[in-house]
Amino acid sequence: MNVTICVGSSCHLKGSPKVIKRLEYLIAQHHLEDQIELSGSFCMDQCSLGSSGVCVQVDHVVHSVTPSTVDSFFQEYILGGLAS
Repeated sequence: MNVTICVGSSCHLKGSPKVIKRLEYLIAQHHLEDQIELSGSFCMDQCSLGSSGVCVQVDHVVHSVTPSTVDSFFQEYILGGLAS
């Protein structure tokens, strides 16, 4: 599974460093390092869509994630995606 996190200036201000650290922790906690490729990307051109969070792309689908929603995002879209 490919997970790409925007590290552009807008997403950086919305907390992308915290989202990255938490996702790294959760991936390690669940021993998924061999199943998930985590990477960063400069602006994904999604800001105009009214995203209030950090843009995180999981296998070509973009989600809006905040530091406070990263755990539920991980459960639903990452663990849920691996299970399907």
